Amino acid sequence: MFQKKTALLMASVLAASAVLTACGSSEEPAPEPETEEIQEEEVIPEEPEEEPEEELTTAYPVIEEREEVNGEIQSFLTGEWTDVQQAERRPIAVMIPNNAPAMPQYGLSQAGIIYEAPVEGRITRLMAVFENFDELDRIGPVRSSRDYFVYVAMGYEAIYCNWGLAKPYVEELINRPNYYNISAAVDGIHNPADEAFKRVSRPGYATEFTGYLDIEGLFEAVERLGYDWNYDEDYVAPFLFAADDVTADYAENEEAVLIYPGGQSGGNSGGYGAYHPYFEYHEEDQLYYRYQDGEAQIDEYNNEQLAVSNVVFQYCHGEVRDDHDYLAFGVHGEGDAIIFTNGRVIQGTWLRYDGDFTPAKFYDEEGNEIIFNQGKTWICNIWQEYGEYVQYGVDEEHLITPDVPSVTGTEQEETDQDELAETAANAEADE
Repeated sequence: MFQKKTALLMASVLAASAVLTACGSSEEPAPEPETEEIQEEEVIPEEPEEEPEEELTTAYPVIEEREEVNGEIQSFLTGEWTDVQQAERRPIAVMIPNNAPAMPQYGLSQAGIIYEAPVEGRITRLMAVFENFDELDRIGPVRSSRDYFVYVAMGYEAIYCNWGLAKPYVEELINRPNYYNISAAVDGIHNPADEAFKRVSRPGYATEFTGYLDIEGLFEAVERLGYDWNYDEDYVAPFLFAADDVTADYAENEEAVLIYPGGQSGGNSGGYGAYHPYFEYHEEDQLYYRYQDGEAQIDEYNNEQLAVSNVVFQYCHGEVRDDHDYLAFGVHGEGDAIIFTNGRVIQGTWLRYDGDFTPAKFYDEEGNEIIFNQGKTWICNIWQEYGEYVQYGVDEEHLITPDVPSVTGTEQEETDQDELAETAANAEADE
């Protein structure tokens, strides 16, 4: 009974509620609650802070970024202020004989780098690297190519100039389409440039020592062949130079006034024995003066003795290739090196692992890149197996042989110098 009454009561309440709802339908509807539109705040990602460029830390202030000032810029080859047009174009690398029957050479004092290496007959030949050659009428005499010179020239991105070649070892290399070569027309040269060469009257000289690079003809040949004078974007400079008004003195290193790449007495067949070349350091101008055959080595162009700011001994493994005594040298990879600058000696190494179109770089025993003093540099390729003949010191009575690994020259098969000279002459005649 109670449950029934309760149910009736609940029904009455629900009915009343329905009536009230129906009566309220004539009124305005209650406003909907306001909702505030929330705009999403744009999140701007924070850019990572740029790490400051690591400053080059060196023992001496050095040339870093090159900047043009009054139409000049510092040279890649010497570090010295040079006309922009000359310093920003590829250099030329010219093959020049260095034996007595060819002397004197012409224009050699204007080269920024002189590279010297042994050739058949166990004499040396030079490759002079020029950037400011516009004022010269000629350079020479010009001689034939060897592949290790070609590879060194590639490292400087130089236009390589030669007259003749050791065909079995050079022909494929020098005619590659990505290589800039200016050569006289000889067998083995596929795109000769005879307009770049001329004969000069030299009474009493053999014909092979009368051929010269003609500078006006050189420019014509480069244009005709479509060569680009501009350095590649990824060009690597060969040296790290001290800044202006700075001398990399290396005051703690040992001194050397006399430098003999083949020893004082000569007599070895490692390339530097035949003409006894040496360098003498002059403190007053901080230059190394070149001597050969007991006399100052003079440039016929200006009658001045050849002199440079830096001398490098770059030790390379060498081999004899054939019965012409053609040689091979390893100019890629790494090896020992001795650098002479400001009258001091720096023991170190050279490295070249980044391909043909990068140069060898030089480092001290702690792995720091060596700082060269501004000016010209002479690089002597030292046949590693004859390294025992190298000497230097403060005077003739105090010469030392540097402690670098080598196979002694006496262990090599020694050949009479006259026989070597005859071999060299035969090889020259075959070019």
